[in-house]
Amino acid sequence: MNKPLLFSTTLLAWFTENQRPLPWRKDYQPYQIWISEIMGQQTQMDRVVVYFQHWLAQFPDIHTLAAASEQAVFKAWEGLGYYSRARNIRKTAELLIQEHGSELPNNEAALLALPGIGPYTAAAILSIAFQQAMPLVDANVERVLCRLEDIAEPAKQAATKKQLLQLCAELLPADDPRNFNQALMELGALLCTPKQPACRICPVQAYCQAFRQGTVQERPVSGPKPKKIDISMACGIIEDQGRLYIQQRLPDDVWGGLWEFPGGRLEAGESPEQAVRREILEETEFSIVDLRYVATVVHHYSKYRVTLHAFQGRLQDTQQATTPVLHAASQFFWVHPDELTRFAFPAGHRQLVQRILHRETSTALP
Repeated sequence: MNKPLLFSTTLLAWFTENQRPLPWRKDYQPYQIWISEIMGQQTQMDRVVVYFQHWLAQFPDIHTLAAASEQAVFKAWEGLGYYSRARNIRKTAELLIQEHGSELPNNEAALLALPGIGPYTAAAILSIAFQQAMPLVDANVERVLCRLEDIAEPAKQAATKKQLLQLCAELLPADDPRNFNQALMELGALLCTPKQPACRICPVQAYCQAFRQGTVQERPVSGPKPKKIDISMACGIIEDQGRLYIQQRLPDDVWGGLWEFPGGRLEAGESPEQAVRREILEETEFSIVDLRYVATVVHHYSKYRVTLHAFQGRLQDTQQATTPVLHAASQFFWVHPDELTRFAFPAGHRQLVQRILHRETSTALP
């Protein structure tokens, strides 16, 4: 046997005995593989499983997904972040019905033409759902292969990425690409972990050059860590006769289509209270009084650290019209607090919703 065949045979045998019972592995339906792959982007597997099961209960197939409202899809996606993924999933479902007989195509060009499906996702669908020999290199596989070959160059640089993809293609058995690709990912997730890898029980330890060289902890080589960009924001929870004001962000805005309490970024030299008053006036033409501090929440995005200061207030004049003049939103509602759960909010605002609902602060609304 040659080395690639020995490696793949050993790895596949290990995978057969140790693979996790992930729900989309029951029968490898293309629809389910597609959804699991999109959900799995920058999301831990245990969270993916929970969201996936809830998603299938609500949207069991392409037809129910295409027929759903964008808000229903956003709400099912709430908490996974990167909401453009959810919007693209729904658009793709509509296109699959219109142009592909309600089925995911089994060729790369057709998949790449669909919204939100890039080269990696297309290869994953073709490999895992359709058993086509397409190499897959995600973060777990990247780590496994960098250790396997003891690669001393940064894993994210273009030349290294090309090298890893070629190596994966060389190891990939043409007769079982589905299980091999999953086995590499599973090895990285379960044994060849970033910290404290279980080299002692690794089934392919004999092929690992980093293990022989004593460099496992140094692989893969990371590039410079990007510095987080700090953003300070403020928002206002406006109350009127027991109802709260929320508005829907414009479609082409950041978090387009999601709901929020009105507000925005602090300007230079501006306090959070000043920012709340200014932003609400600019966005709605409401004047707010009795402004009281509620909470400060922090949420991390890919390269941003957002600090959101929240305040509670009411309309300046009790006779003031409760219909805003919208300048930064597509629509609005006045809702009772227990109705907030019907709407999909960005992460920071979702934390505020939970505080309101569970009265976690002394100034939370009744």
